[in-house]
Amino acid sequence: MGIQNEITERSDVFNKDGSLIQRGWARKPLLTYNKENIGKNWIRIKEWDHYSILNNEFGFQLTIGDIGYLTQMSYVWLDFTKKDRNTIGTFKFFTKSKLLPQSSLENSVIEFPTKKFSATITKSGNKRILDFSDPKFQKKGLSGSITMTDDPTMDNTVVVTGYKEDPRLFYYNHKVNYMPAEGLITIGEKEYPLESKTSFGLMDWGRGIWPYRTHWLWGSACGLVDDIPIAWNIGYGFGDLSTHSENIIFYDGKAHKIDEVTFHHENRDPSKPWKFTSNDNRFEMTLTPLIPHLEKLNFGVIALNSSLLHGYYSGKIVLDTGETIEVENILGHAEDIFWRW
Repeated sequence: MGIQNEITERSDVFNKDGSLIQRGWARKPLLTYNKENIGKNWIRIKEWDHYSILNNEFGFQLTIGDIGYLTQMSYVWLDFTKKDRNTIGTFKFFTKSKLLPQSSLENSVIEFPTKKFSATITKSGNKRILDFSDPKFQKKGLSGSITMTDDPTMDNTVVVTGYKEDPRLFYYNHKVNYMPAEGLITIGEKEYPLESKTSFGLMDWGRGIWPYRTHWLWGSACGLVDDIPIAWNIGYGFGDLSTHSENIIFYDGKAHKIDEVTFHHENRDPSKPWKFTSNDNRFEMTLTPLIPHLEKLNFGVIALNSSLLHGYYSGKIVLDTGETIEVENILGHAEDIFWRW
């Protein structure tokens, strides 16, 4: 098994020269994102807040990503019954890395009204609330409010990753992989209720400076097995992983750290099942697609080649105790993405 350096002491993220004070994984975001000591200027900083809420019938995702010279704001509507996906997005230019909060834990309000739609992300205590409205969606209109409950006693996914080629490059990421969600989404006259026993939210809070060309793989899922909360985070691609991986199983709120996970797919094809194995034999899964998605963009300076699928995970996981948990049809996603940005 590789080195899995667990961060257990609080500190800032950066030294005064922009290098990382600590590298590794943690169960909570113990490090302070002291952005005043970041190692490069705003045109290189990449920051995002992403939320995804899924149940067996539908899903909703909301993302704001600020890369300094532009900010992308988008939402995704997923209809698993119809196997349909709709993405609505827009841009603002030269935001200079000033839109998003520097803490994933402190109370905050992020507003981004646009000509296409409006949305607000509110962090209030242990609640994370999304409010959104798009009067032109499918010529019917879409609106909603979703409240996710972030249990402070549960472990999270946190990684602080460096790069060998430059000590000022980094990736600091906090994911809350399991949050029961409640609320209502309305499209036209049709209502889509969310209930906490069947609807689950994910937060992906990322801050970083990394090379112009980037390739990453990421997968996640959450739900209930025999009424016990279960979730996982798997992935690789960002930076120097000699000190840790981001692969973690969560069972009843506690993190069970695993080593390396490999994604197996046929030429990144999201319409076929993807398989996942770990080198410590503690994670074996197959993800069967419900909604596959391929996307390619090329604007010269910025380019994207994305393969992504939402579907059902089935397989087995092994906890730190050695106990094996059989998993059948837990809803989640996986992606294989190349960025030039």
